[in-house]
Amino acid sequence: MAVQDIVAKKILTEAKGYLDVGFTHSLNPYGGCAFSCRYCYVREMPIQRFKDIPWGEWVDIKTNAAENYRTEMVKLRRKNKPIHIFMSSATDPYQPIERKATITRRILETMIDMPPDLLQIQTRSPLIKRDLDLLVQLKETCSILISMTIETDREDIKHIFAPYSPGIKLRLKALKELHEAGIATQASISPVLPFTPHFPKLLEGIVDRIWIDTLNIGDGSMGKRSASLGMPQLFEANGLSDWYQRDIHTRVEKYFKKTFPQEMIHVSKEEAFPIQEKGSN
Repeated sequence: MAVQDIVAKKILTEAKGYLDVGFTHSLNPYGGCAFSCRYCYVREMPIQRFKDIPWGEWVDIKTNAAENYRTEMVKLRRKNKPIHIFMSSATDPYQPIERKATITRRILETMIDMPPDLLQIQTRSPLIKRDLDLLVQLKETCSILISMTIETDREDIKHIFAPYSPGIKLRLKALKELHEAGIATQASISPVLPFTPHFPKLLEGIVDRIWIDTLNIGDGSMGKRSASLGMPQLFEANGLSDWYQRDIHTRVEKYFKKTFPQEMIHVSKEEAFPIQEKGSN
């Protein structure tokens, strides 16, 4: 793993494209991601395409992230407009390096003093439990939604598509602890991967929101990036082609509605923004 400290010019980026559904800014504490999921659309973005080092083998630590956040928030608050932050869109804020670097934790500490109006944290790491103390404080001053990626309940499937990511049981346990602490939680089935019939039951009572996304509608280019990454071939090679259908989100939504009320289930991308929903306050 090639790890380097960098000084970032900015930490908040104006939301556009996929995130332009209510979020105003994205926040990425790191460049690169050690989880190296095979389907990750960031592999096809400029941040990686102009790198000589393969995706998953490099991480840039934005050492001044918390300081940048404070400076940029002061300027944004002068505009007297809502600030809705998505963390993170091109990395995982709780990838392994965070244990030592604590960049994400320092950002949250700064947010205690200067909270956004809404914060959604997107991760697949149970390390987020370490910061439960800060999240409990922060939820008193802003809307928070913790979105945990749980793309399947099958460890064998996870091993094919995301072998270096945390185990599914650990993610479920983290969701449960966050939910029990009064933090609004979301299970992000993103992208939809083959799962067992019992998957919805595993999420009962530990989430406020279900988010369904696929490789065809969630990669920012209507499936083109996923195709470039060889996803159709990977599904086919493992006898999973039935799960790589353009209507898979419709089928999964219908299945999850057998367990959860309709208002808890949301489908990419128009229903991404969580504001003004019971589960996000």
